[in-house]
Amino acid sequence: MLLGDTGAAPAAKSNVKDGSDAGFVADVIEASRVQPVIVDFWATWCGPCKTLGPALEKAVAAAKGAVKLVKIDVDKNPAIAGQLRVQSIPTVYAFVDGQPVDGFQGALPESQVKQFVDRLIQAAGGAPGSEAGPADEIPELLEHAKAAVAQNDWDLAARVYSEILGLEPTHVAALAGMARYHVQAGDLEQAKELLGQVPAKDKTNADVVTVQASIDLAEKAKEAGPVDVLKAKAAADPKDMQARLDLAMAYWADNQRAEAIDELLGMIKADRAWNEEAARQQLLKFFEALGFSDPLAVDGRKRLSTILFS
Repeated sequence: MLLGDTGAAPAAKSNVKDGSDAGFVADVIEASRVQPVIVDFWATWCGPCKTLGPALEKAVAAAKGAVKLVKIDVDKNPAIAGQLRVQSIPTVYAFVDGQPVDGFQGALPESQVKQFVDRLIQAAGGAPGSEAGPADEIPELLEHAKAAVAQNDWDLAARVYSEILGLEPTHVAALAGMARYHVQAGDLEQAKELLGQVPAKDKTNADVVTVQASIDLAEKAKEAGPVDVLKAKAAADPKDMQARLDLAMAYWADNQRAEAIDELLGMIKADRAWNEEAARQQLLKFFEALGFSDPLAVDGRKRLSTILFS
């Protein structure tokens, strides 16, 4: 079954496959035990899919065999999409070791698609044939750190990242992890210093980009006023979009992430075009700072897609 020409370069095709409900277990579940597999749920009538598809194929081609892409037309293959609760398209899932580990909804800029693919490859242990590092225990330590972060135990995560840096002082994921720890603690200067130790060639690493976005947002959020004052101002005049944008930033500064996202989504629904789509642009920065796999970001992208494409 062929989905037709997506406009991607021919070089991408060797790592791109047209999937189906019947072949999902073999093409995705089993294949992901060998290398990461990205699944793109799309349809011929979907405009954003026509933008995202070529960007995904380009990023997968650039990975040079480190990851594969399976494209599933939801109209022809509704079963798997239903099982994974795909509610809007395009929807993308990433699988490693037979399990979904990351994903997003809606068309992303090409740069963010590349970050998504890079993050997936790194999470899976790097491209085939890459070196594990000077110490064999680093991959296991990284898994411990990620588990600690998932449990919001930042003190434990920091101790593990410190141990990794003791073994490999320029380990990018550990430097980014420690920087993120300091952002959480409010020590932006220390976070900046740690990111400054990242080698120049790794500045575009997805983890580094995420932490840098967090630092930028934290610095900008400091300029916001008190939440209570801005909340009252926005409630008094819901059409005052600047007050609502300021409130979203104040929420973010106060670590009320869900409220910040809700406010921006409300703005987009009320007046998407205001100030050159300032609310949507700010929301994308929030998602970048949270990271693609963060539950708030995943839910927020789903809700944004519903607003934009419903």
